[in-house]
Amino acid sequence: MRRESSPDFIEALARGLDVLRVFQPGRQYLTLSEVATAAGLARPTARRILITLEQLGYVRSDGNGFALTPRVLELGMAYIGSQNLWDLAEPHLRRLGTQTGESCSLAQLDGSDIVYVARAAVPKLVTLAVTIGTRFPAAQTSLGKVLLGALPNAELDEVLRLPSRSGIRPRWQPDRAELEQVLREVRARGWALTDQDLALGIRSVAAPIRNGSGRTVAAVNVNAHAAETTVEQLVEHHLPLLLRAASAIGADWAAWESRPLATVS
Repeated sequence: MRRESSPDFIEALARGLDVLRVFQPGRQYLTLSEVATAAGLARPTARRILITLEQLGYVRSDGNGFALTPRVLELGMAYIGSQNLWDLAEPHLRRLGTQTGESCSLAQLDGSDIVYVARAAVPKLVTLAVTIGTRFPAAQTSLGKVLLGALPNAELDEVLRLPSRSGIRPRWQPDRAELEQVLREVRARGWALTDQDLALGIRSVAAPIRNGSGRTVAAVNVNAHAAETTVEQLVEHHLPLLLRAASAIGADWAAWESRPLATVS
């Protein structure tokens, strides 16, 4: 695993985060040996980290194995709370979900993946399994195409060199030239569409959220199942509603960024 060579890099902290990351869907309960192997650590090192995390309340143990506790949610929610993302997006996402009858989400870029930071889910018989913190490869999602398309070329090159950490192999595997053509189209029209690029049956349309300086800070989408919603419905009915919601969220974002900060003397 690549580590920073800076003398300020704290290896022990990095190893602790490595241990937290080995707990994934389908791997909620792990033995010491499984944690050590997955994190690339010696058993004694993994044991000390797990004991520390247990004492801090982030891990629980029954004597045979380990699992995360709900306290780890504090780590992710600290980011959500500091950015005020849910408070900003929630009323707009719920309104958009009511108008379209579909689930709507907000995501940001993390390496070559998107990470969901807000979501308003509409109950469906068939739905995409997404919660806050879920990550998908960016290039195969409408949210990711919007976010990738907003990057300068040098930054896009750097991002695309990074491997996805989603653990998902998407249906669509574009080469660089094909992806760049798609991103040019996204930039030209100002929104992105995916039709079963990530997984069979999943369609979505997304638009950028821009702050007061015009920088794309997130993306918002409407996702639907291909058996229920046609591409024409997404583009002709849902897209205009989505663009209005993206504009409204962007306006609230700009207002929040420009708020006066109180000074404590």
